[in-house]
Amino acid sequence: MDFLDYAFMQRALLAAVLVGITAPAVGIYLVQRRQALMGDGIGHVAMTGVGLGFLLTWSPVWTAALVSILGAVLMELIRWYGKTRGDIALAMLFYGGMAGGVMFINLAPTGSNANLTSYLFGSLSTVSQSDVTAICVLAAFVVLVTLGLRRQLFAVSQDEEFARVTGLPVRVLNLLTAVTAAVTVTVAMRVVGLLLVSALMVVPVAAAQQIGRSFAATFVIAVAIGVSVTLGGTVTSYYQDVPPGATIVLLTIGAFIVLTALAAPLARRRARAAAGGDTTADPAECAIPGSRAAADEVGV
Repeated sequence: MDFLDYAFMQRALLAAVLVGITAPAVGIYLVQRRQALMGDGIGHVAMTGVGLGFLLTWSPVWTAALVSILGAVLMELIRWYGKTRGDIALAMLFYGGMAGGVMFINLAPTGSNANLTSYLFGSLSTVSQSDVTAICVLAAFVVLVTLGLRRQLFAVSQDEEFARVTGLPVRVLNLLTAVTAAVTVTVAMRVVGLLLVSALMVVPVAAAQQIGRSFAATFVIAVAIGVSVTLGGTVTSYYQDVPPGATIVLLTIGAFIVLTALAAPLARRRARAAAGGDTTADPAECAIPGSRAAADEVGV
């Protein structure tokens, strides 16, 4: 536990916990909406924000947050109105975000490609106190949205038409989901990196779906996996001197493989219990991909 004696590791571990909570918390809605790669696209756009922060000598975390939010809103608008040309517009947005980031950071007096690399793949030693403050504020926003509006967000993610009929402001909620995803990318970029953050938003959710039988259970399991792998990856990167982002993502994939292997025996056990009329067995599955009625199961 000697790593706790270092201030930079204390900051990195706090950031890792917040990333482990927020990324799966948002990712569960993106997976439901079949927008699993949205985080990857926002990560590309956020590169422009990082470069702009270095160019203007502002905090790259805050500039990345602002640019990511603008990019996420544009992505939603393109999704609504882009129609057949939407994919080309999104591609230009993503590639333009990458190019803008590289250009700005090279124009900055104190910027370099080495600075950009730490944001692309994560870096423990460069997490400053101001970064931690920004991450805490942004993470609080993500947690408030994903938990406070969980019923509404679940309903919209499950079936937009049904949610619209019930009177929910579907477009507002879609925009809020996109903005929350953008904020989450900014929260995670110092630990996992912009190029790998999408994996932490998606893979823990996919792993949790292997054994979770309701939205609430899947949510809790996904967050538990997220916190475990971010802490484990951060500590491993300290002792083994390996990139934290890559380590965290590989641990997440490992968790997915393990839970997938356990899923089949658990399913057979539940099937035998159901066939035998065991009233103590788990309640009927309300799987994440369910129907409109599954919205009633979102209570936690």
